[in-house]
Amino acid sequence: MMRRTVTLRKSLQALIAAPLLMAAWPAVVPAHAEEAPFISVVTGLAPDDLLNVRAKPSAIGKTEARLAAGASVRNLGCNDIDGHPWCKVESDNPKASGWAPARYLVPLNPATVPGQAGDAVATEAGATPDAPDLTARLGSADQPASPETMPKSAAEIAMQDAYGLALAANGTLQIPCARYVGQPMAPCAASVTRKGTDKADVTVTWPDGGSRVISFDAGLPTSSDAGSNFRFTREGKLNMIRIGVAERFEITDTVVLGD
Repeated sequence: MMRRTVTLRKSLQALIAAPLLMAAWPAVVPAHAEEAPFISVVTGLAPDDLLNVRAKPSAIGKTEARLAAGASVRNLGCNDIDGHPWCKVESDNPKASGWAPARYLVPLNPATVPGQAGDAVATEAGATPDAPDLTARLGSADQPASPETMPKSAAEIAMQDAYGLALAANGTLQIPCARYVGQPMAPCAASVTRKGTDKADVTVTWPDGGSRVISFDAGLPTSSDAGSNFRFTREGKLNMIRIGVAERFEITDTVVLGD
């Protein structure tokens, strides 16, 4: 009789403990789900265009990688920087991390990246900003940008919005350009012929010979002397121009309109 009592007691304890264990199990599963990365997809680019992933949330930030439309990235959070939303992202192909404009990412991560907003406020409050890293972008680290082209304040940086004028040591106007598929941007000599107050032709000379004429109307690029497909996008006051399948140019409003 004693054995049956002990056995029955143990059976009852097991039956009571089992539902408690089952009730606790679902609480563990969501913890793993919360650790899953937030994935965004690159979208909204112009045909044959690539998305620049930059070292900092700014159009003058160094380009860490360029991603094609449809690429997936881990979205670590999005902040509003000077009125423009940027997201911190990581990609595996190519392996890179940095910042990208939120308008080219879907969906947006509702989280924010700590610290970055404070850095932006400090720059607006009067801290001396870093000069645009034009020499590194153009692949000419031994040729520093002319002091005449460096913005004097954060307000002037906001007005000029990126890149400014890239000048060689002798004062020759240069702009970032690329001629062939897969070629990195390099400095190309350029000259501007203005026609009145709202029209201009920018002539770009390739380092290996030849030139390209790009026409502007009301400050916007409209056409070129090439028969290939002409298109452009704008990032602030920077015109990112594509001609055909390979030619790329980056020309600021300051170059076209003057001071």
